[in-house]
Amino acid sequence: MTLETLAKDIAEAAEAEAKQLIAAANDEANTLLAEAQARVDAIQGEATQRAEKEAMQIAREVVASARQSNQKDVLVARRKVLDATYAAAKSTVADPGMKGRAAILKGLVAEAKKVAKGDYIIRPVKVDEAAIKKAAGDFTMGDAVDGLGGFVLEAADGSVSYDMRFDNMLDRAWSGQLTNINATLFE
Repeated sequence: MTLETLAKDIAEAAEAEAKQLIAAANDEANTLLAEAQARVDAIQGEATQRAEKEAMQIAREVVASARQSNQKDVLVARRKVLDATYAAAKSTVADPGMKGRAAILKGLVAEAKKVAKGDYIIRPVKVDEAAIKKAAGDFTMGDAVDGLGGFVLEAADGSVSYDMRFDNMLDRAWSGQLTNINATLFE
């Protein structure tokens, strides 16, 4: 064998071995690339699922927060309407020209005469002082009291008093009818 043939055989053997190594390396690279792609796909899928779950959770929280905010706004608006309605009722009751005012005062004085056994003083609200004086009969007139109308009936010794002012009656009526008022205003 000549040196050339030997060199040629070695070169061919080396080239064949190199091709095998390259083919093996390519196979291993393809396997690693496939595994890496599978890992990327799995990580990407998990990340997508997590992001979707988080987005759904955030959406639920935003909707719940918006509902709560809307409910609060509705309650605040209702409170404002109730306050305005109560203020309008007070204004109507405080008006000296309110229709039926004289009849209400006469009825209150008649009621006072039924409950007043003994020496009682009528302390009128300033706006109704003249009308109450006229209807008071035997009652002693006392100093004026604050209020929308009506009077306070008080025992001379101060042991008993009956609040017959319109303020007190309006407050009781308002509290007693609040459910009906809400139904009328908001349903």
